[in-house]
Formats: sequence, structure tokens, C-alpha cells
Amino acid sequence: MKALLRIGTRGSPLALAQAHETRDRLAAAFPELAADGAVEIVTFKTEGDRILDRTLSAAGGKGLFTKEIEQALIDGSVDLAVHSMKDVPTSLPDGLAITAYLPREDHRDAWFSPRAASLDDLPAGALVGTASLRRQAIVLMRRPDLRVVALRGNVQTRLRKLEEGHVDATLLAMAGLNRLGLADRATCALSEDQMLPAVAQGAIGIETRIADDRTNAFVRALNCAATALRVTAERGVLATLDGSCRTPIAALALINGDAMSLKALVIRPDGQQWFTTGRAGNKADALAMGIDAGQELKSKLPAAFFAGVNPDGPVV
Repeated sequence: MKALLRIGTRGSPLALAQAHETRDRLAAAFPELAADGAVEIVTFKTEGDRILDRTLSAAGGKGLFTKEIEQALIDGSVDLAVHSMKDVPTSLPDGLAITAYLPREDHRDAWFSPRAASLDDLPAGALVGTASLRRQAIVLMRRPDLRVVALRGNVQTRLRKLEEGHVDATLLAMAGLNRLGLADRATCALSEDQMLPAVAQGAIGIETRIADDRTNAFVRALNCAATALRVTAERGVLATLDGSCRTPIAALALINGDAMSLKALVIRPDGQQWFTTGRAGNKADALAMGIDAGQELKSKLPAAFFAGVNPDGPVV
């Protein structure tokens, strides 16, 4: 049958797992989408997937994993796009919007090392591999005696490189491991006090054309209100700080009843200087809390906060 909806996604195992989850939720919510072929998954190789010889910050920052898929949305090749929200710029192309969020997975980072049960247990001079400037910066903040290199590739590739001894340790998102059924391979999960997560880590966003009423009627039914509020607060911090892949920023919003708490961090890539803040309020004020926290952090940053820092080290 001709597909009623076409989902655009990257072709990595994790991206496909997220697209399949979206398809399954649509099928469960709407009987007409449960028939074979009713929802088609269309894969794209994005610029971020093609560039493996340098860090994402050196290649241009956020948007590297979304541009091709968003263009397909704009030209009508697909009806919705499924993204890891931590990869999505705070400014979207005209005519597009994040219409729904799936329930957020575990927001924590996972620690992997055959040599050490935790970051604190690594010997001085050990090599940590990560493609994330945020993780790099926090590692160096806590352990300036360690070395950090960029470790590129999908989850399976990075775990293989760890097993082959290219690095002594690495970090990955617990959310992706859970979605791939690989969580049991992690040495441990890190608390938010040990490693404050990336903005929107663990959240899946569904992007659509604002004017596409037919698709939006399907997609809005999947929205998780709590996830939307948490991501709104965290992305409020990021947007206010004009964050990019060249700016290590972390934020985490949590909801308890009607109450929301928010923690945020901005840190130099070398881990030598950082600023933190927190907010507590009503979840209805999620965006205002995020913007206010971002403005406070922005006011604290010295004029030359990132001057003289080269975040683009060697790639493994």
C-alpha cells in the first residue's frame, strides 16, 4: 500500500530504533497506521554521519545531523522527522516545528572502562575518548591529569574502539544504550552530580511542517507533556547562551508534581573554568526559568571566556 506517513531519519542503529519507536507509537494510537506499509521509514546520511575525520565542532557544530532531513521535510519528501533533541539547533528552519516529544528516556551518561570502575579510579595520564565537548570539559574539570581525544562513530563503533584499546574509557548516553538493548555493557551510570547531561539528552523530538494539518493531527497525539516542559526549560538555557557544539553547556530540568527544578552549567572545553546556576519554580514557567538561568550564566562569563582554547584535538 502507499504509505500514509513517511518518517525521515538517519540510518544509524540508534536513529532507526528511535524511528521504529515512533512508528510503533503511531500504529498503536491510530488503527489506519498499523497496516503493513502505512508508515514508511526513509533514511538519510547526514553531513555529521559523513564527517568522521574531525570533531563536530571543527566541522561546523549543531545542525550536522539534521539539515538533510529538514530539507526533505521542506520539499515534501518526508512528512515527519525523528531527531535526538540534543542534536537539534535551537533555531529551526522557517515553516518547521518540533510538534511532539516522546517520553524521555534515562537522561544520565554511562561510563565505560575495562580499567576503572569510575572516572576517579582511572590512573593519571589515561586516555578518555569522547565526541562531546561537554563530556571532555567535565572530565578535565574533575581530572585535569587525564588526556582526552575525540572518539567518533556510532555507539557500536565507539564501543569496538574501546575494546580494541584505542582509549582507556569512554562515555555514552544511557538513553541510547537502553534503546539499543546495550545498557548492561556499561560499567556504571553517572549521576547528574558527576556528569550533568547535555541539553535534552534522552529526548526524542518529532519535527513536522507547521502547515501540514494532516500529519500534525497524528503526531500531536504522541506528545509527552512532561518531556516537552523539561526540554523547553533546558533549551531555553541553550538558546539564551547561543549554545553550539563549540560551547560546552549542560542542563537538566526535573519535574515533581507541579514543581520544576533546573540545573545548568557552562564550562571551558579545557575544564579550567566553569559557572553553574539553578532554578526552582512551577513547571508552567519552564521557558522563563530556562531563559533566566541562561541570562545569569551569560552575565557571569568573562569577555574572553573561550579565548585561546582550541577544542579540536586528535580524532580516534
